[in-house]
Amino acid sequence: MRAIAIALALWASLVSTTVAAEEITFFAAASLQDALEEIGRQYQQKTGDTVKFSFAASSALARQIEQGAPAGIFASADEQWMDYLQQRNLIAVDSRKSLLGNRLVLVVPEDSPVRNVEIRPNFDFARLLGKDGRWATGDPSNVPVGRYAQEALTKLGVWNVAQPRLVRTENVRVALAFVERDEAAAGVIYETDAALSKKVRVAGVFPADSHTPVTYPFAAVAKADDPAVRALLRYLQGTEAAGVFRRYGFTIR
Repeated sequence: MRAIAIALALWASLVSTTVAAEEITFFAAASLQDALEEIGRQYQQKTGDTVKFSFAASSALARQIEQGAPAGIFASADEQWMDYLQQRNLIAVDSRKSLLGNRLVLVVPEDSPVRNVEIRPNFDFARLLGKDGRWATGDPSNVPVGRYAQEALTKLGVWNVAQPRLVRTENVRVALAFVERDEAAAGVIYETDAALSKKVRVAGVFPADSHTPVTYPFAAVAKADDPAVRALLRYLQGTEAAGVFRRYGFTIR
């Protein structure tokens, strides 16, 4: 009997080891939150592995990884912050892939009289804000959406007018919140974030040639690169994940 008990215990141990679920820590740009959380739930149901997310500005997450934060995957809202980690040998270069695209839009509160803004060179940015109005976007010094916004408004010739009235936020979702609460007369955010809110309206879309394309590179973090991380990265590039991303308004690259 004792031999049988030992055999059963060994078998149970083997089974539990075989089916043990993995937990993958995923650092991702704030604009990816809703889509990735849905994909994470799907992935857990499919594989049993748990995906633990941390969402913030790409800059903040990249610096946390640089300081040793235990991330397995990083997804940035621009190429620059992924480059930042790659230059420091902190990502697995062969895993890096730009999976998604997005558009830069001008949003206003739902009850704003501003509508159908033609975003073109030297358009009247001050007029759409009103006498004392401000506008919000991510801090251009480090947040991708703010960098795109500054680049676009500079190319269009209105940055000097826009800059003094800018509310600099820590990420794109905070910029959206300022507009939702009528604390900013306008915001420059991603199209996918605008689509999530019933409290704002898209008043205009920035011309694609006014700024660097909005892209989202994904990569394994070098010190945490393992089969579970690679499996999730492959899933993110598959048809099931692509369907979710498209539903949230992202383009597949």
